[in-house]
Amino acid sequence: MATNHKGFTLIELLVVIAIIGLLSTLSILALNTARARARDAKRVADVKQIQTALEMYYNDVGSYPAAGSVTPGVAIKSANGTFLAAVPTPPTPADGSCGAQPAYTYAISGSAPYSTYQISYCLGAQTGGVSAGAKTATPAGIQ
Repeated sequence: MATNHKGFTLIELLVVIAIIGLLSTLSILALNTARARARDAKRVADVKQIQTALEMYYNDVGSYPAAGSVTPGVAIKSANGTFLAAVPTPPTPADGSCGAQPAYTYAISGSAPYSTYQISYCLGAQTGGVSAGAKTATPAGIQ
């Protein structure tokens, strides 16, 4: 009598499970890399948005805002209007070797009327032509 067994052997099942595990691990690693790049792209976009608001403020007032007035969650505005509804906070977690950077840091130099500023931020990897690491943005652009 011939017996006909239908189904998969234990070895076949183990091989399929191992392949599925390997593919899911690779996709999770790729997703984490994409998330880190998205956070860095958001940091660059946030800084450009702050710069634009500061330039509009400068055109309206003739000076950049005083130190301490550009903080996360606070609007950049003058008597004539609002230029940025709320200064953004950087996405978390911090990437790269910069450690934890809780907010974009705004600083000015000299005395009023302020003619220059510096925004400090950090990128975990090269994004949009801006290299990784601690960076600054000034009226001259992003460095």
